[in-house]
Amino acid sequence: MSEQTRRKGEMVKNNSVEAQKKQAERSFKQEERALDGRKAMAEYEVQARATRAKTERLKALRLAKEAQARTEAPPVEPTKQRPARHEK
Repeated sequence: MSEQTRRKGEMVKNNSVEAQKKQAERSFKQEERALDGRKAMAEYEVQARATRAKTERLKALRLAKEAQARTEAPPVEPTKQRPARHEK
C-alpha cells in the first residue's frame, strides 16, 4: 500500500469518526432543546393555572363587594354649611 493510499484511508477514518462525533453532538443538543422545551411548557402551564385561580378569586371578591354595595343604603354625606354672609 502506498503512503498516499494509507493517508486517504486514515482521512476517511478520521472523517468518519468526526462525523459520528458531530452527529452525536447534534443529537444530544436536540434532546437538550426538547427537554428545555418541555420544562418551559410545564412552567407556562403552572403559571397559567395560578393566573386563572387568582383571577377567579379576585372576580369572586369583586362580585361580593358589588352585591354588598347594592344591598346597603348609600352612605349619607353630611351637608356642608355655608358661612354666614356678612353685610356691608
